[in-house]
Amino acid sequence: MDAQGSGFRSEHQAYRTLLSPLAVGRHTLPNRVIMGSMHTRLEHMDRPLERQAAFYAARARGGVGLMVTGGFAPNHDGLMEEGGPILVDLAAAEALRPIPQAVHAEGSKILLQILHAGRYGKHRSPVGASAIPSPINPRLPRPLTAAEVESTIEDYVHCAELAAHAGFDGVEIMGSEGYLINQFTVERTNNRDDGWGGSVEKRHRFAVEIVRRTRERLGSDFLLMYRISAVDLVEGGADGNEILQLARAVEAAGADILNTGIGWHEARIPTIAYMVPRSTWRYAPARLKDVVSIPVVASNRINTPEVAEEILASGQADLISMARPFLADPLFIRKAAEGRADQINTCIACNQACLDYIFRERPATCLVNPRAGRELDFDAFSPPAARLRLAVVGAGAAGLACAVAAAERRHAVTLFEAAPEIGGQMNYARQIPGKQEFNEMLRYFSRQLALHKVDVRCGQHPTAAQLASEGYDQIVMATGVRPRRPDIPGIGHPKVVFYPDLLSGRVQAGKRVAIIGAGGIGFDVAEYLTQGGPAHPDMASFRQKWGVDESISSKGGLKPAELEQPARQVTLLQRKPEKPGRTLGLTTGWALKSSLAQSHVEMLSGCEYLQIDDAGLHLTVNGKPRLLEVDNIIICAGQESERGLADELSALGIKLSIIGGAELAAELDALRAIDQGTRLAMTF
Repeated sequence: MDAQGSGFRSEHQAYRTLLSPLAVGRHTLPNRVIMGSMHTRLEHMDRPLERQAAFYAARARGGVGLMVTGGFAPNHDGLMEEGGPILVDLAAAEALRPIPQAVHAEGSKILLQILHAGRYGKHRSPVGASAIPSPINPRLPRPLTAAEVESTIEDYVHCAELAAHAGFDGVEIMGSEGYLINQFTVERTNNRDDGWGGSVEKRHRFAVEIVRRTRERLGSDFLLMYRISAVDLVEGGADGNEILQLARAVEAAGADILNTGIGWHEARIPTIAYMVPRSTWRYAPARLKDVVSIPVVASNRINTPEVAEEILASGQADLISMARPFLADPLFIRKAAEGRADQINTCIACNQACLDYIFRERPATCLVNPRAGRELDFDAFSPPAARLRLAVVGAGAAGLACAVAAAERRHAVTLFEAAPEIGGQMNYARQIPGKQEFNEMLRYFSRQLALHKVDVRCGQHPTAAQLASEGYDQIVMATGVRPRRPDIPGIGHPKVVFYPDLLSGRVQAGKRVAIIGAGGIGFDVAEYLTQGGPAHPDMASFRQKWGVDESISSKGGLKPAELEQPARQVTLLQRKPEKPGRTLGLTTGWALKSSLAQSHVEMLSGCEYLQIDDAGLHLTVNGKPRLLEVDNIIICAGQESERGLADELSALGIKLSIIGGAELAAELDALRAIDQGTRLAMTF
């Protein structure tokens, strides 16, 4: 839709609440959108401050009204890790000035988040409210003494003063996700019997004093946002009444905005991964709005302007916090405001290049947008010297990324795809329950191809002679992969199904199924089979499956899970003797494994496949013979590069580039494919 005339007005009206201004404290925000805090680890790269300034400025330029930095420790005890972000002196504050200056130059506001890791700190001597270890950190925390509690409060206030000196508009005090403040507020992690523990009021006192003293010291012009744990999702967490009591106390202490966090990092319920339905957690901020008069923020699994607008228009929140969606598209707000929402590059909640990278101690970026966090690197690419004619063969992730990026650089691009539609292996991925967000990726690429006038030729498999004769300046082979056919006697038996035939719907599996291959595809196929197909769970069924108490009447907002009977009996097999699932994503794999455990999927390792016949699959498991009497054997045993056409072109002496699965057939890797395709296009 054009950003002109009635089309623009119609789209703008569609998001009229989202795009409307809001007074918060002494400030007025231009819209209702906050870019939530993200750990990016950009501070560990070269030119760290320049990179951070460029990162935040790009999002400010895209229309974000208010943004929040990653967390800064207020003292050395509060560090997430040695060498992590910390703000304790004037020199550090002076060094940070380029960040708010860059944001202000683009017309936005920015808060510095103050985060004390508490018992989550991955350093020698973490501290906590009590000496209660975390299941995700083997280090035993040392309980803060009463005097240290007082000095830590002063450290928070001093950190806020330094943020003001650096030019930030305010701070967000991180009181959720199981960090130090949150550790004080609940019985799970606070067994103190002094003035900072015991009763609800004493457990809340640490949080309230930090807010009260920060407001007293910084004055009314300083924007103060408190991030409250709106539902803990852990045993021994707060119940709904305790959360409301804390919200009222924080407001009375001087907070301008109440942001919401969902779940602790150690919770065994997914909160932001792809299997969580959009806006699942909207009930949590809605409860807070009933008891406070300051603006309340909704967060977690909100990734489109439509979802954000619906939450705001319903009155369940005053503001929307999104983080990963601004990795995916820094122009998210501008596109919505200009009537170009169909051009938004939507976050698919895969976590592969953001959270998974962070937990592997790598700087974050984004699967769908490799420019995220790498703004300086992409700015360094030279403009094209001339307009070229490019042929890209294969419209999977690598080919689409390359074609779009090259067309954005004004090259004339022809995109060939043998299948009747674009998408390649992504068309299989989007059949997996919860992975329907891949539809958004294909929607985005389709729109970009049309917008930049790429000549898309689906259903065509060009020959080497055709490509050679048409005089292209550059030829890119992105022909992808084909499933590997393992050498097993009986592999041609009618019981055998290769995963593309299953996920495309060409073949329906029986009730008893064995899956050969326990990589990412095998796990996804197991989820597809046990859930009965590609249907995405709704919010109610998600809460039932994972035991989420929407009323938060119980401690932590938990209740017994209500599990449905799995659609099939599934056995997942792998050759390696190690535990299956080691290659899954760090922040999503555990949830997928938990889901399969709920569906009673049997996982076997150390398998040798002997034969497939009418009886089923004959194999040995750690040397012991076994027969799986199954209706179907699904083959997910890896891939091989599709390079026939590339080899033919090379034989003709034609120079070409090979990317994606055609270049390296590993686990299906859209992250590597999109990054590789985009970066190659930038060299043309």
